[in-house]
Amino acid sequence: MLAAYARAINPDNPLDGLAVGELDPPQTPDDWATVEVRASSLNHHDLWSLRGVGLGADQLPMILGCDAAGVADDGTEVVVYPVIGDPGTGDETVDPKRTLLSEKWPGTFAERVRAPRRSLVPKPGELSFAEAACLPTAWLTAYRMLRTRGRLPDDGAVLVQGAGGGVATAAVAIGRALGARVYATSRDPAKRDRIATLGATALEPGARLPERVDVVIETVGAATFEHSLKCAKPGGRIVVSGATAGHLATVDLRRVYFLQLEIVGSTMGTRDELAELLAFCVAKDLRPLVDSTFAFAEARAAFERLESGEVFGKLVLDHTR
Repeated sequence: MLAAYARAINPDNPLDGLAVGELDPPQTPDDWATVEVRASSLNHHDLWSLRGVGLGADQLPMILGCDAAGVADDGTEVVVYPVIGDPGTGDETVDPKRTLLSEKWPGTFAERVRAPRRSLVPKPGELSFAEAACLPTAWLTAYRMLRTRGRLPDDGAVLVQGAGGGVATAAVAIGRALGARVYATSRDPAKRDRIATLGATALEPGARLPERVDVVIETVGAATFEHSLKCAKPGGRIVVSGATAGHLATVDLRRVYFLQLEIVGSTMGTRDELAELLAFCVAKDLRPLVDSTFAFAEARAAFERLESGEVFGKLVLDHTR
């Protein structure tokens, strides 16, 4: 079957290890379900896999991709939940042995993907396959950061650091749909202009906010963490799901304890939270922002755009083209 997969690991030039071509379907557990993929979407996780983060040479070739929507073997239109963990924990994301599709098991950038049947979430008819395929990783991460881990109150305020990337841009859109006052930073003037069109107040990194916020969405890391602490109101929460600009942040503990701040980690979301997110998008008439769409056979061009850093929103692969 046609697939986009890692054939080699290259930390310096990740796309050198990317192949798009025919690949025999890999082995998966017999009781898993098969989904004919109609659309998938890219995440930075896919580039990190090609660099060897979370993926070893002994696991190659490995089909890449975490996100997909398609048609299950029983004819149901579904969205694939990408976390493979123990549901008996009550929260798959805290299972220490959890993995994502494309780490231990083959990913979604193929004509077909196999997953545990409980990982198939019914796709609402109001969402297209392309729209639904944008949600399971970046949008689910943002949704959990705001609602579950961040506990964003009604009529609250949120700061999103580094808007433009997948999680941060999703956080802006979801925050606005929740009725929050959203402030978002970006170094890129063009991205600040686009952030503003989503209803956020767009600011340069480090800018003074007109108010302190209930929740800070932090995916940047060391470069913005001090600003994040200063922008949180007493009792506020800094929710961290990434560190693209450095993972060794300096923290003024006096500010943390005096203002009773919470620094909260967040990773992905549960299967039930993905179902909630799908229903939320329908109820709020909210749709993912798509940067561009590529035919599946043009997956390399999509990876090149992702690596360029010029992306605003999601990159979608249309498996029907």
